[in-house]
Amino acid sequence: MSVETDSATPLWSDPSLDAETRADALIAAMTLQEKIAQLYGVWVGASNEGGEVAPHQHDMEEPVDLDVLLPHGLGQLTRPFGTAPVDPALGALSLLRTQRRIAEANRFGIPALAHEECLAGFATWGATAYPVPVSWGATFNPALVRRMAEAIGRDMRSVGVHQGLAPVLDVVRDARWGRVEETIGEDPYLVGTVATAYIQGLESAGIVATLKHFVGYSASRAGRNLAPVSMGARERADVMLPPFEMAVRESGVRSVMASYTDTDGVPSHADEQLLTGLLRDTWGFAGTVVADYFGIAFLKALHGVSGNWAEAAGAALAAGVDVELPNVKAFGQPLLEAVTSGQVPEALVDRALRRVLIQKAELGLLDPDWNPVPEALADADLTDLEALRGSVDLDTAANRAIAREIAEQAVVLLRNDGTLPLASPARIALIGPTADTPNSVLGCYSFPAHVGVHHPEVPAGIELPTLRESLLAEFPGSEIVTAPGASVDSTDTSGFAVAAELARGADVVVLALGDRAGLFGRGTSGEGCDAESLVLPGVQQQLLDTLLDTGTPVVVTLLAGRPYALGRAVEESAAIVQSFFPGEEGTAAVAGVLSGRVTPSGRLPVSIPSRPGVQPSTYLAAPLGQISDVSNTDPTPAFGFGHGLTYTTFEWSDLTVDDAQATTDAEVRLALTVRNTGDREATEVVQLYLHDPVASVVQPVQRLIGYVRVPLAAGEASRVHVTVPADLASFTGRGGRRIVEPGELELRLSASSAETRLTARVTLTGPVRQVDHTRRLHATFSVSPHQDR
Repeated sequence: MSVETDSATPLWSDPSLDAETRADALIAAMTLQEKIAQLYGVWVGASNEGGEVAPHQHDMEEPVDLDVLLPHGLGQLTRPFGTAPVDPALGALSLLRTQRRIAEANRFGIPALAHEECLAGFATWGATAYPVPVSWGATFNPALVRRMAEAIGRDMRSVGVHQGLAPVLDVVRDARWGRVEETIGEDPYLVGTVATAYIQGLESAGIVATLKHFVGYSASRAGRNLAPVSMGARERADVMLPPFEMAVRESGVRSVMASYTDTDGVPSHADEQLLTGLLRDTWGFAGTVVADYFGIAFLKALHGVSGNWAEAAGAALAAGVDVELPNVKAFGQPLLEAVTSGQVPEALVDRALRRVLIQKAELGLLDPDWNPVPEALADADLTDLEALRGSVDLDTAANRAIAREIAEQAVVLLRNDGTLPLASPARIALIGPTADTPNSVLGCYSFPAHVGVHHPEVPAGIELPTLRESLLAEFPGSEIVTAPGASVDSTDTSGFAVAAELARGADVVVLALGDRAGLFGRGTSGEGCDAESLVLPGVQQQLLDTLLDTGTPVVVTLLAGRPYALGRAVEESAAIVQSFFPGEEGTAAVAGVLSGRVTPSGRLPVSIPSRPGVQPSTYLAAPLGQISDVSNTDPTPAFGFGHGLTYTTFEWSDLTVDDAQATTDAEVRLALTVRNTGDREATEVVQLYLHDPVASVVQPVQRLIGYVRVPLAAGEASRVHVTVPADLASFTGRGGRRIVEPGELELRLSASSAETRLTARVTLTGPVRQVDHTRRLHATFSVSPHQDR
């Protein structure tokens, strides 16, 4: 078939043609070396003086010579803004100059696709530090998370970035895993809905979102980072895969990152059934699959399934990996030689290349009028560096307002004996290792914690008020005395005496406990910072006990990356306020909850354990995973998934079910009334769990299948209507297929996984029904004012 086009314009440069036609034309014109050059990235750092980027020297890779690489082209630029502190405007200038060099160096004029981390905001100097993903989960508010992602995406696109390596869709299986802070929680439905909203926001701003880590990373043995995964096919299908499936179906996501993991002996980067059979052939994903950093090389270096770099490259390409990150390694000279020798079919290179070029065409990177100048510099004088410096604001008032809203909605009030909200106490003793430390609100992928720690001479670039500073602002009439008591992870108890003395002389103690985010053992939370047990780090539990012994009411606050066992505080503290690395607006949010300015509405996205040594344990446990008479360990949590208190009370009543029987291909409709019986406005979170008493394979006792936030004024009531498709009762049966079985079910309307308020008993009738990836994924909720009769 011929395509009419201007003879002076190559097909691949003609924006009037579809991306597929353009990609095919370009592939046909390329040499093998030019093809392969589009399939890898180079890790670089932007210049703080606006010059071209410099290759990042990483201890896992050999130095890269751009002069040698660029004449053949380049697929991606890895983290130009996120490698070292750089002024955003000068970083954008550095990137545009580099992009111009890349395009001019190759004969097709193709620039690179630039990617960055954006797990808790754009991970660059001076950008807003939003709450970490587990805080997103605590909001139970996907719409708010989408707004945040739109803001993050706009900032990234404004300086020339194309792809963001987020979100994480791993479901928490063991809270000892260091990357819990990067996840959205321990329930696949919560993870799927919140992550899908985040992706929709990022993609709507023109950024290619990246699902990670596909799949099973968080199910590692003993919660150790990059450890083997031995889960069965059913756990993989019913717990780990659903968030990814939802995102692929509903979000418009354009990239997926393979996981470091090997599951039952098969590494994800070499799993053709996963990356091609399921992701592409079954789910219909048409975007790019990128390697996790060094993941292709790990097929040889760690997994031992490839004997050399060429074999690793061939295995990854055959499985469905399209792009090697962060640097050229296996996809460089080893792949070139393997294809030339016939060891790896060139068709595999073409398959991956086609996906990469289609994406570049869709991003406008193949257009003849492509311009490397990003929006943020569109009207700037690019020769005046001093005028440029400081001219791009990535931490605007609008950004901070969203960060504040998420931080406030993510605070979870776990316990309260009536002490909160505090009524302007005369003297507050603020004690603890996170009381006066700016970085205590940041996760490990925030720029100050991830990169800034290596540049202590450079200021953080954003305001990070400590909890002490926020309490001073929140309680101007109170005297606030402060002592650390101990550091986050030290074993030194010498500060306990001073802390106890301050506590005894105060009206109330605010005890600030938690984590220090870091990487690979340099923190108590974060990538490679796994915990042997869920006891509070260092001597924090002993400090807590010491202060409880003073007799002064103790309000425990946590700025943490994972849940911890809290010992005596569960019964003896005045209150417990949980916050998961809430970002730059986080301490003000916590202070607002303490004063009552903020009415807490957060709910736990992960269970809080009663004991530090019961992992792995989440609420998604079968009957044998519950407390029993034949084991002396009790996994019952102190506070279950979905738990959260507020400063009012709610009454749930008047449950109605339209028809208690439905066929296995139908739906059930029910409704309930929720009334705020207190004296202040607040938000209730109605959670819907499914309990299947008898099934052909063992099921969790219950699992979340829907939720809705219901804001209510004092005394106000709303009628909540829910439609539940029978598809939501599906699970993977004995034959490996997803099925809906007839039988009795309980639809539990609950305030948490541990607190069912109303139960609708329904029966599904008819034959066992097989469903697939086109099944319905959501219950639908509608909330209307309740009319009192």
